[in-house]
Amino acid sequence: MLEANRIILESIESRVDGEVDSESQLDGRVVIEKGARIINSHIRGPVIIGENSRVEDSYIGPFTSIYYETEVEHSEVEHSIILEKSKVSGISRLEDSLIGKNVTVARSDRKPKAYRLMLGDNSEVGVF
Repeated sequence: MLEANRIILESIESRVDGEVDSESQLDGRVVIEKGARIINSHIRGPVIIGENSRVEDSYIGPFTSIYYETEVEHSEVEHSIILEKSKVSGISRLEDSLIGKNVTVARSDRKPKAYRLMLGDNSEVGVF
């Protein structure tokens, strides 16, 4: 699925129908759909940010598709797909990943420190 995403993104043409603030930087072929907001972030294409999504204080790298009504904040994402209505918050680096619908990926400061995972069939997780 990530390879198919890469192939599709290689053919996109840049378009900004959403909002990009003056503190943000867009490089390469980037599509910002209607209602999407880019705030204090660096987007390096090819990338598509879906309708009504918000990217704040983040880096979105090449070959990333972010579907509609998704939030990415204080994070770095590259070569990934994040489906609709999901949230990625406080993740220093997320790459080569497929995030499903209505998923929250967030750093927690709770003790004891531990990974808490809920994974579906045929999942694969790399933990470092």
